[in-house]
Amino acid sequence: MLIKRPPRIASSEITPEPIYRARRQFMRQSVALGSAAIAAGAVAGAQAKPSFVAKADVASPLWLRDKIAGAAADTSEINDKLTPYEHVTSYNNFYEFGYDKDDPAKHSDSLKPHPWQVEISGEAEKTGTFNLEDILSKVELQERVYRLRCVEAWSMVIPWIGFELGSLLKQFNPTSRAKYVAFTTLKDTKQMPAQGSAFGTIDWPYVEGLRMDEAMHPLTLLAVGLYGKALPNQNGAPLRLVVPWKYGFKSIKSIVKIEFTEKQPPTSWNISAPNEYGFYANVNPRVDHPRWSQATERRLPSGLFSPNIIDTQMFNGYDEVASLYSDMDLKKYF
Repeated sequence: MLIKRPPRIASSEITPEPIYRARRQFMRQSVALGSAAIAAGAVAGAQAKPSFVAKADVASPLWLRDKIAGAAADTSEINDKLTPYEHVTSYNNFYEFGYDKDDPAKHSDSLKPHPWQVEISGEAEKTGTFNLEDILSKVELQERVYRLRCVEAWSMVIPWIGFELGSLLKQFNPTSRAKYVAFTTLKDTKQMPAQGSAFGTIDWPYVEGLRMDEAMHPLTLLAVGLYGKALPNQNGAPLRLVVPWKYGFKSIKSIVKIEFTEKQPPTSWNISAPNEYGFYANVNPRVDHPRWSQATERRLPSGLFSPNIIDTQMFNGYDEVASLYSDMDLKKYF
């Protein structure tokens, strides 16, 4: 019986080209896996698993730990096996801390996620700057198990802790001119050192956006935790977006600003490489990235002898969002 192996794709074809040209070029040496990693599965992809162990908890305040502990359990049915915590927290794209997958876990201790404030602005009756604690006091947290599909063709299944973005947006009474919602990540070179790199190609801060109906969809989540714990810094602490039917780069991390806009907002990867990364970024196996296929994905954990290649599902399997795009050419609006 033939074993289906992952496609032979060079690192330059997986990392977006603007970042690839700036990143260090070297091969990582294999490291011995701990017993827990062996039990969980093989290494994540062709790269060796980092020799460090991601922190099980972050230094989060008691009020947040209590809030997360009270989150309603996920009652949805998903047949996918959860990605082990150590993979979720050690294999990340968060270029504010470096371009390699293990850089965020290695270097994000400099981020201080508490206390934290979020600015709400734009086309709404209520605006202002709000403490995260005050924001969370008005919402109910839930656990949601979602698939996460990266544009680089790897994927995970993660139990997030968060609340529906729409439940927050409604509190500010957006006006009829609010057609989009824009998001901004923290910009602080002391806390996010790679933002000060002379070799970076992203114009910081990182920005993203959704159409209003996408933002208000019940699946769209603002996450504050995963696996029953507060978000680790490398996963976007203390507040990140999770849009499960879109490629992972849409799920902006460490959010400090949410703005209601009339016009489509700029987004970081679309600015950097507009021919490769569209505004919508819906998971679509029939629309390839210019440099690789999107028809399949590598579900982590995976390894050389257990590549764990699966077919990519339209909208990442979340068919309930299809009606949002019923009148759109998704090859044109990619």
